[in-house]
Amino acid sequence: MTGLPLDILPAPRSGTLGAFTRAQLVRLCDVAGLSPADTETYAHTLAEALGPAAARSLALPPPTRTFLSDDHTPVEYSLSFSPGQAPVLRVLVEPGCGAGTRAKKGRIGLDVVRAMGRRWDFSTERLDEIEDLFFPDRPKGPLALWIALELLPGGVPKVKVYLNPAASGKKRSSKTVRKALRRLGHKKAYAALPEADGYPFLALDLGHWEVPRVKVYTRHLGLSAAEAGSLSRTGSGPGPTEIQEFFRDAAATDDLDRRPGLSCHSFTETETGRPSGFTLHIPVRDYARDDREVLGRAVNILRSHGIDPAPLVRSLPALTTRRPKDGVGLIAYLALAHQQGHPPRVTAYLSSEAYAVRPPAKLRCRAAVEV
Repeated sequence: MTGLPLDILPAPRSGTLGAFTRAQLVRLCDVAGLSPADTETYAHTLAEALGPAAARSLALPPPTRTFLSDDHTPVEYSLSFSPGQAPVLRVLVEPGCGAGTRAKKGRIGLDVVRAMGRRWDFSTERLDEIEDLFFPDRPKGPLALWIALELLPGGVPKVKVYLNPAASGKKRSSKTVRKALRRLGHKKAYAALPEADGYPFLALDLGHWEVPRVKVYTRHLGLSAAEAGSLSRTGSGPGPTEIQEFFRDAAATDDLDRRPGLSCHSFTETETGRPSGFTLHIPVRDYARDDREVLGRAVNILRSHGIDPAPLVRSLPALTTRRPKDGVGLIAYLALAHQQGHPPRVTAYLSSEAYAVRPPAKLRCRAAVEV
């Protein structure tokens, strides 16, 4: 990213990045039903992960031109919904934002993850095993390291790191993914992945997961509903028809001709190479006029899966005072996820909009965008 896209309007703010995102997180924790003590713990953790950028005035430009969000806020939230359960709140953060070089950002990110490991008593051994693949001396690509925290009752989150397969160059992304999977014991996993137009992320579960996963994200240009229905390699879970229905309900189109779709396969066992999980991510912000329209689609999808949409409806005013019809991008992605042994989950990815708001689609030029 080289700056704010032409169709992004700056949103004047007061205060600091840390104070702004803290207030959002506190309100979202209330939506997710977390206790005041847990809320305080997680708000403090977010500020620590942001580092010096937390004290940066919002009157200044973003600390980093990150592609974590359209307006370069280095924080994103998500709510994951399963039938009959309270939504699970997650926060994604780019540690080291504003640190200068990508190599320095990577070193800071690794330090933050390892500090979390010491604090919450989990091992970073799996990350250590592949560190050289994703943190070369002169890294390339759009990111160094992102950290996702799944905010659970009790004040101890589940931790996941997102790594950049293009760190040694975009042309070497597939080789980097293949090497990483082999080192982690998944020697047959790469062959199970669908054809793709790139590998934007490899993610690792660290910490207190029942069954830690290795997740490979794949990009699909010009993805159609029919093609999306054939992407899953799990052999279980939602079939092609259910995936196609989700695609059309989320995107309101049969083809993603702007921002590409993403799929993700999770690997937990090392014998067969078969993935145990599959997720389809639809970049809804590029296929709707405004957030009112996106929210309506999301509510219908949740209801169709037997899920109460009220927490999602409450999450938007927890993030902003603007009306959903006055912008697009507050809900950035909708995703349908399946993990073996669990019912399907629907996840809404929510933007902070600390720096800017995308106006409704009819008011903005249709600049080319890519994840």
